[in-house]
Amino acid sequence: MRTVKIAVTIDQDLLARLDRLVEEKQFANRSRAVEEAIRDKLERLGKDRLARECAKLDPREEKALADEGLETDLETWPEY
Repeated sequence: MRTVKIAVTIDQDLLARLDRLVEEKQFANRSRAVEEAIRDKLERLGKDRLARECAKLDPREEKALADEGLETDLETWPEY
């Protein structure tokens, strides 16, 4: 993975908390901590978007689509 250097301005208290985590070996360094935080946030945003899109679906319509042709298929399945 190719990395690039950027400058970030953050609150002093937040930086102190970040530095404590680095000192406690929770992260290898500040850069890794910031990178992981950004990655986690982006993943959560992506999941939130998926949840919002799923909420737009009509459950009855989705069930009807899922059941479409099922009765015909059941007739061809072997008995157990």
